[in-house]
Amino acid sequence: MAVTDVTEKTFADEVLMADGLVIVDYWADWCAPCKQMSPILDELAAQYGDVKFVKVDTNTNPNLAAQQGVLSLPTLQFFQKGRVVNSLSGAKTKKALTKAIDELL
Repeated sequence: MAVTDVTEKTFADEVLMADGLVIVDYWADWCAPCKQMSPILDELAAQYGDVKFVKVDTNTNPNLAAQQGVLSLPTLQFFQKGRVVNSLSGAKTKKALTKAIDELL
């Protein structure tokens, strides 16, 4: 499954109302660690077909990032049934992300 972009308008439907695990990547185009993580998230999205991966561009959706308590980039939030069940800040390895996902599945 591909990583999809969500906005302040689509966040509730795409994340909060979704079934299963949803991983939200908060990023910005000026953030070098965000750019490093992007291909890793694409690989994980292909690997975990039953997990939904979405991205929030914090430049165009600053209110959404603020509402979700995102203070640094990149931040990944893991949602289940509309609730944050895990959150990771900073660049992470594929191995670390795989471990975090597997613990929630």
